[in-house]
Amino acid sequence: MSNDKKELAVAALRNGTVIDHIPSAALFNAVRFLGLENLDKSVTIGYNLASRKLGRKGIIKVADTFFDDAVLNRIAIIAPKAVVNIIRDFEVVEKKEVSLPETLVDIVRCNNPKCITNNEPMSTRFDVEAPADGIADVHLHCHYCNHTVNGLEARFK
Repeated sequence: MSNDKKELAVAALRNGTVIDHIPSAALFNAVRFLGLENLDKSVTIGYNLASRKLGRKGIIKVADTFFDDAVLNRIAIIAPKAVVNIIRDFEVVEKKEVSLPETLVDIVRCNNPKCITNNEPMSTRFDVEAPADGIADVHLHCHYCNHTVNGLEARFK
């Protein structure tokens, strides 16, 4: 091993999911969104790590847990360039980028207090506007009141 290289030492994951390339500003939203604070598995969170693509990034490692694609793709709302690695027996067996859904139903709350979804028992619905560069913030447009919500400021249900 070369002495001129510096590496971040984090325990290897036998089985589980690693979500990488999360903007630092979105990391704790991703933790809440995935419900990791209520999980009884080992979770490793890296915050403000150096990244050539993002400048600073976050990473989440969850032992013995595999999320379905629909949940992982929702992460794209707050981390459009996130990469998901599936680990089995210490090896990456699948690597994929998240993709933005076109519509979100009953996932995000509208920030407009006058929106019908905040005053009547009904599902929310947002159209998703992806950033052209893939790095800028995602915008969500309420189907009912046309209010726009920044993905990083979205309040998840």
